[in-house]
Amino acid sequence: MTSLTITPGRPLRGTITVPGDKSLTHRAIILTALAEGTSTISGYCQGEDCLNTMRAFQSLGVPITHTPAEMTVRGKGFWGLTEPDSPIDCGNSGTGIRLLTGLLAGQDFFSVLTGDESIRRRPMGRVVKPLREMGAVIGGRKGGELAPLAITGSGLHGIDYTSPVASAQMKSSLLLAGLFAQGQTRYREPSLSRDHTERMFQFFGIPLTKDEGALVLQGRPSIGWRGVPIAIPGDFSAAAFFIVGATIVPGSDVTIRRVGMNPTRTGLMDVMRKMGADIQVLDQREEAGEPVGDLRVKSASLKGVTIGSELIPKTIDEFPVLCVAAAVADGDTVISGAEELRVKESDRIATMSGELRAMGALIEERPDGMIIRGLGQGGENGRLNATSSAQSHGDHRVAMSLAIGGLTAEQRMTIADIGCVNTSFPNFNEALTQLVSA
Repeated sequence: MTSLTITPGRPLRGTITVPGDKSLTHRAIILTALAEGTSTISGYCQGEDCLNTMRAFQSLGVPITHTPAEMTVRGKGFWGLTEPDSPIDCGNSGTGIRLLTGLLAGQDFFSVLTGDESIRRRPMGRVVKPLREMGAVIGGRKGGELAPLAITGSGLHGIDYTSPVASAQMKSSLLLAGLFAQGQTRYREPSLSRDHTERMFQFFGIPLTKDEGALVLQGRPSIGWRGVPIAIPGDFSAAAFFIVGATIVPGSDVTIRRVGMNPTRTGLMDVMRKMGADIQVLDQREEAGEPVGDLRVKSASLKGVTIGSELIPKTIDEFPVLCVAAAVADGDTVISGAEELRVKESDRIATMSGELRAMGALIEERPDGMIIRGLGQGGENGRLNATSSAQSHGDHRVAMSLAIGGLTAEQRMTIADIGCVNTSFPNFNEALTQLVSA
């Protein structure tokens, strides 16, 4: 078990970059593996989640090599994947296992997908059920509700599906299955979830259209797509920790270069600005179909706000660090419609409520969210207390959020079991140290 000790007292200053976008890296590996010819993926996320997706495609017969700067994928073409010799381990990645389930459901071979203890607890039925409607043959624990999942590749047919939740993982899984299905797949969701898959389909020239609010995909395209160079922007979810840190630590001034600014991802920035944060977006441009910009964040006093269900899909991964911002703000922050957070790497409503209470925060936990009574007063941000027993609960975003909270304390704080941070941000401690040492 590893730990991280946070020493407060200094502002965050300087310029950094953050790891490549995790969501985009997963999708880039998948679509370049299905391309004809060689692709290069620069700036990719080197976290374990994405490396496990890379290893999955290596086990499916796709030659992939990588250096710290670039991944080279020698695509096998649309029908080029081959049966793996052993179960595919997706590690801690919900994105990896759910997207692979859709992709492998339409192949002509058998495969098994599994992951770590956390993944084996997370719900898979929401993906398995519509895939079975498409003709997929998928077995698993509790009738396919839980991994490991055993997939007997079969001929799929398109369906008209309306999702009960806004979920980019579910949407992407069905679109990948739809690529290999006979006929047309139509997909609707109650509100727009992350649209990285749609943008990357467009980037590769895969015919995906919209019709009366539905995504429409014609399966088994007659022409494949070619390998291309792809530049992955920095992950907004990784930048979020420094956005909050620079805001709540007095005297801070941080610039974060080349951050992905996809509007389906930047809900935290919208909420933080509503709370009073000073965030500037500089040099906005587009790379590989995604909006990109540089962020400059200066310290500012925050006030409590109300966050409803309409914002949750745009803040789903940033929720833990948003709780830290709310805990030191002046006034109450009310969060509702966030039931999805109970089935992430940890129950993030319960874990953040418990850990922040141990640091002196005033939190009322609710089934679908919480009320956070901010410690700030009179327009000044409050301060959390150091605790000697902070725990990550095996959740990388909880671990990094507690580290940011510890920056406001008066004493050092140690967070236990932070090895999980490697799933998304292997050099988090180095980046944080760089900013507080500038």
